[in-house]
Amino acid sequence: MRVKYRATTALVVGGLVATAALTGCSGGDSSASDTSSQTLTVWVDPNRAEELKDIVAQFEADKGINVKLVQKEYGDTMKEDFIKQAPTGKGPDVIVGGSDWLGLFVQNGVVAPLELGDTADEYSDVAIRAMSYEGTTYGLPVSVENIALVRNSALADSTPATWDELIAAGQAVVASGAAQYPVLVPSGPESDPYHLYPLQTSYGAPLFGTNPDGSYNPDDLLIGNPGGEEFAEKLVEWGQEGVLNTNITNEIARDEFAAGKSPYMLSGPWNLPAFKDGGIDYAIEPIPQAGTEAGTPFVGVQGFFVSAKSDNALAANEFVVNYLGTEDVQLALYKAGGRPPAMTSAFEIASAEDPDVGAYGEVALAGVPMPAIPEMGAVWNYWGATEAALVNNTAGDPATAWQTMADRIAADIAK
Repeated sequence: MRVKYRATTALVVGGLVATAALTGCSGGDSSASDTSSQTLTVWVDPNRAEELKDIVAQFEADKGINVKLVQKEYGDTMKEDFIKQAPTGKGPDVIVGGSDWLGLFVQNGVVAPLELGDTADEYSDVAIRAMSYEGTTYGLPVSVENIALVRNSALADSTPATWDELIAAGQAVVASGAAQYPVLVPSGPESDPYHLYPLQTSYGAPLFGTNPDGSYNPDDLLIGNPGGEEFAEKLVEWGQEGVLNTNITNEIARDEFAAGKSPYMLSGPWNLPAFKDGGIDYAIEPIPQAGTEAGTPFVGVQGFFVSAKSDNALAANEFVVNYLGTEDVQLALYKAGGRPPAMTSAFEIASAEDPDVGAYGEVALAGVPMPAIPEMGAVWNYWGATEAALVNNTAGDPATAWQTMADRIAADIAK
């Protein structure tokens, strides 16, 4: 790839404004003539390492600063190693990670605010919000990921406007003998609030309210809204009708849809390879609204963070903002991972190349960031267990069960 990068901009680090001449910013050395001893360490997953080599070479040539790419398997171990090592000075200067890691990173004081300046306008709003915590941006967004409705075009030539109409259409296909399930929604023994969230929000019961800056407000718990009780009643109804089934895990849903056994499925892009292998002719579309409002799926974002303990803060910010934050790099990483780019211009190009990426990315624009706030630890268990009990009709009165769940979540958050 031909590497392009931004013109050097002023950066704000530690409350001071400095131009990123990037001289003498390591280990307290103020010499303006020696940058050769500086090295940026970047933790990156193997999937992206190859795509970063050109931009690393360009940065090294331009700035005289070495960049060491350390490949790490993406996941909890990588996240936990960073939290443990950063305070000791042994961690990386830059790390790739997910927006759902941000709350822990900020809590542990291991990531620094990232000054995107005017370049923030080049990214989708949901991507910037996902990489921000309490109104401060900490990460450079690279890609977005979310669920949408996937339709088997051989079994259904269109998608109804509402969820109830979709269920009826799917049931008609099942009655004809052409399918086994009216719609497949991944679940499991503890249900799956992630996949059900667009339906829940359609009833006016999101998890949390938001602050003026768009960040989540854990003190404004909205899941117990009256709409949540209506949603709870629908979970019982859908469970009795066989629309929802806690025995249908993501893997089962994926395989059954790939086998042509349902006209519709709620799915993320991670299942598309199986659908293609199964020879399914599919379309990716927004999830029809179940209640009176448009549903909002969760959106996860991946990107790059700068360590708060980096001895090379200016260099790390320059590398992330002005070298990784370019259309060329966003496109290269999209080709490596297959997820919609967070940068708007790169997303438009990727959409023209791959309709699947465009379709998922369009749904993401109407979604909401997956909450990264610590209070989510008080949410998942009660939420999933209650939904599963409602689907299985073992929760008793739906409204009471839902309100009990909301009260328990509120009590745990208040501790």
